[in-house]
Amino acid sequence: MSKKSQPGKPASVPQSSIPADPDSRTSAAAPASESGSEGIAGASPSNTAPVNSNTPPGDGFKLLRLAVDSLYLSFPGDLKPEVLATLVTLKTKAQTEHPELQAQAQYVLGQHIFEVKDKGARMFPFVLEDNAYRIQLSRPGKKLPMAYVKVSAEYLAHKGPLEVHKELQELLADFGDLSGTAMVSRIDLAADFVSHTAMDSWPRSAWVTRATQIHSYAKDQVFTGWTVGMGGVISARLYNKVEEILYTGKSWVMNLWQTSGWTIGEPVWRLEFELKRDFLKEKGLSGLEGVLEHLNGLWSYATTEWLRLTVPNEEDATRTRWPIHPLWVNLASVDWESTSSARLERFSNARTPSEQRLASMVMGSLVSYMAMHSLDDHNDAIEGLLGVLYENYSLVASKKGMTFEELLAQRVALKAREFNTGINEPGLAAALKKAAKDSGPDAYRRASRGE
Repeated sequence: MSKKSQPGKPASVPQSSIPADPDSRTSAAAPASESGSEGIAGASPSNTAPVNSNTPPGDGFKLLRLAVDSLYLSFPGDLKPEVLATLVTLKTKAQTEHPELQAQAQYVLGQHIFEVKDKGARMFPFVLEDNAYRIQLSRPGKKLPMAYVKVSAEYLAHKGPLEVHKELQELLADFGDLSGTAMVSRIDLAADFVSHTAMDSWPRSAWVTRATQIHSYAKDQVFTGWTVGMGGVISARLYNKVEEILYTGKSWVMNLWQTSGWTIGEPVWRLEFELKRDFLKEKGLSGLEGVLEHLNGLWSYATTEWLRLTVPNEEDATRTRWPIHPLWVNLASVDWESTSSARLERFSNARTPSEQRLASMVMGSLVSYMAMHSLDDHNDAIEGLLGVLYENYSLVASKKGMTFEELLAQRVALKAREFNTGINEPGLAAALKKAAKDSGPDAYRRASRGE
């Protein structure tokens, strides 16, 4: 029953099973007609069972964190003509074969140094990204939101959804004229918890759900998690969060666990529900504030009506009567109103690799060089390796009509754009906007046609 794959969110889930566009409509995994039609606004903020009931001895259930882990927002409006012209120019720079022009494809706004991508995303021709936001922008006059924004989980842990929403409104006002209310296109609710329960100790039939797709995953014979209803308007993941962190390297959440009493070595699992726009609309919710006001109701619906983990009873053919698993009693009973999660004190808009990862790469090269040349003095090896580096790339540079220093500076500029760490052409975006304004409607028409 288990499928071998990589651990994660679960990272082991085949990417083909996850919609590329978080706004994608219903699929056979969980038809909209199966998600229930009753409004969520009136749902009780608490679940039916107390946290301490039937917890098996030694299970050690401990709730570490409740969080909005993913958030996608759509903002109606239209791009300003001068911004459209600027984005067309910057995207053209990103598409060129000349590295010095590629490095200029940046849009600086406030504390954000956005990378302007060389490709759009479906019906959104312009994509800007840093460690906080991935912003997709549409052309004016289209029946689309002006902006479709994915907020990173790390930034949500730092600022919180409402502060993020406020900042986005201010940022996007620079891009265009906003109209109407921002809509939630997708929100993921996550509960991180400690439990010594074997998460593969129950059969597939123990999941009582309105979805039709249930999958389990393992890596190197180690169980990593379950997914339920992937691709539908509501879906769930239960997975080993520590294993995912070991795979992705995103360890910032561990600092937040420690404030809730987690100690290194304790197993941490995550239950996460992905709620898409069609499901939220069906429940009478659309704006962010309204969704956040009903997190208890949404969690209650997800854990008591849409999905339940049960203890199978072979003597009773009616699965809906099977008793609730003690682990699920704990998870369904969490209170989103009374549980406060710590915030990350520090956050960087840069998308940089960890210094540990860089050190690992350098160590690998150093060890290989020492083994190749039978060296036992690392200082001699470092000097020799740097010499080889300089000699090799000086040759590469000369073929391009450049010096080694010029080639190095060029590549650093490209990485600065990718990592959002430096402004390669200060004032470029502002100058392009001013030039577009001064050019008047002709520039706008040319930009509208992609010229």
